[in-house]
Amino acid sequence: MSYTQAGARRVAIITGASDGIGAELARLMAKKGHDLALVARRRDRLEALAAEIAGAGRPSPLVIPLDLAEASAPEALAETLRAAGGQLATLINNAGFGLQGQVAELDPGEQLKMIDLNVRALTALTLKFLPDLIAVRGRILNVASVAAFLPGPGMAIYYASKAYVLSFSEALSQELAAKGVSVTALCPGPVPTGFQAAAGMSSDLTKAMSFVQTSPQAVAEAAYRGMMSGRRVVMPSFADWMSASAAALTPRSLLLPMIGRVQGAR
Repeated sequence: MSYTQAGARRVAIITGASDGIGAELARLMAKKGHDLALVARRRDRLEALAAEIAGAGRPSPLVIPLDLAEASAPEALAETLRAAGGQLATLINNAGFGLQGQVAELDPGEQLKMIDLNVRALTALTLKFLPDLIAVRGRILNVASVAAFLPGPGMAIYYASKAYVLSFSEALSQELAAKGVSVTALCPGPVPTGFQAAAGMSSDLTKAMSFVQTSPQAVAEAAYRGMMSGRRVVMPSFADWMSASAAALTPRSLLLPMIGRVQGAR
């Protein structure tokens, strides 16, 4: 059920806004005049970012500390937005994490939590706010990855979760086009954020990735341009496009062991 109303505060929700791409999207969108609701677990980081944005003369963002892996999070977010007089205009599903390691060796609970956040929470938030986005002909940006185009031995569940995000986003883009809602999947390659440390990546792999990294600022700029122009898929750099294209052309018999060797470096 939609809670849109005349004169409501038009808001862009950014999940995972406490760091990396999410924080850079918040800075950029505030600069472009968007009113924001910042969502992540760490209240202190959200409040610091909100203060930075307000200090630059922009509207002070709503700060909504939530663990989106919890099943109750979408309703809690909707209630908080409603209480603040907000009307959702843009939904940016950026929250997510990865784990490096073999499926049989990683903690099962942590792997299921990855699915809860990367897949279920993204889907649940989209379903919760779709009526409101349709009512205002809004926008959705889902953060996938170049990993969506590849099988990922060594990070199997993370890669699979991003494949879901890409597939879901592209299909939803087609379904919602006639309703005036744009859906964009952002597919960056390596980005220097806190992701690598949280995923438990080896120093060798992190160093190897540094040669093809794109800055969070550049990714945010590409994402914003693509979202505002209604593009279905955005790859921030030529290297990202090449990675996805090469994956489509390389036989799995060659690709799987190659990725496995890279991801297994420790």
